[in-house]
Amino acid sequence: MFNEEYNRLKNIIEKELLNYLPVRIEESGSVLDAMKYSLTAGGKRIRPVMLMAACRAAGGKEEDAVPFACAIEFIHTYSLIHDDLPAMDDDELRRGKPTNHVVFGEACAILAGDALLNRAFEIMFDAVAGIESEKREGALKAAKCIASAAGYNGMIGGQIADIEGEDSGNRSLELLKFIHKNKTGALIKSAVMAGGYLGNADEVLMDKFSELGDLIGLEFQIADDILDVCGSVEELGKPIGSDDKNGKLTYPSCVGMEETKKIYEEIHIKTIELTENLGIDAEFFKELARDLYYRTA
Repeated sequence: MFNEEYNRLKNIIEKELLNYLPVRIEESGSVLDAMKYSLTAGGKRIRPVMLMAACRAAGGKEEDAVPFACAIEFIHTYSLIHDDLPAMDDDELRRGKPTNHVVFGEACAILAGDALLNRAFEIMFDAVAGIESEKREGALKAAKCIASAAGYNGMIGGQIADIEGEDSGNRSLELLKFIHKNKTGALIKSAVMAGGYLGNADEVLMDKFSELGDLIGLEFQIADDILDVCGSVEELGKPIGSDDKNGKLTYPSCVGMEETKKIYEEIHIKTIELTENLGIDAEFFKELARDLYYRTA
């Protein structure tokens, strides 16, 4: 049941994503090709799926959530393109395919990422302008939430802390938590929060959605830390051991693998308990948490 529902929501996103790309201009077509290349490279689409599921769980309509779900996937895709650049993580494989800069060159990859990010805001502005007036406040809050998660107080702040942490000598758990909360967790959390805003969730539910987003974001990133050590290139579609190669601060490098798995389990238990106390039908999020906990890719 969970897999069917997840795939249903994912298929909605897959069908709509390319419809939100800009109209091709021949003189700058290579950037559009690069945007499309990474958008269609596959992936779990977890962020847009979560956004749509949260909107529905809060009592909203799926069709209202689609533009915001696609926008958040545009932002996520931009971040992957930039993460893979030589100046960042310097990876040549993503989702089993050559990374964007390997195929299109660094300059085009940078611009493709920029274009995806900017396009995401255009998509959300258009959605806000076209939504019914009584839903507009929730749509504005959803857009603001996603924008903030992508910026200085979210992904950007976490990314620079991650990069500078490689050479700073600071291997503290406090810095690690900051990196994970912002670099990866912020956008995941914003997906749940934005869905709640679009569904007109009350303040009590929004507080619970906030906590749920934090927990799922952390669970997701710790899983990545573990898989970078214990996973396989075939299943992950990207190089293994790149965190260690780049001197990244991760849970295994900070507290050891045994303690990492203990923390991972504790967070998972908290996530499951929270889904049972949301006050709404949260079976989808409970199963999602379980699916993430046992994932191998």
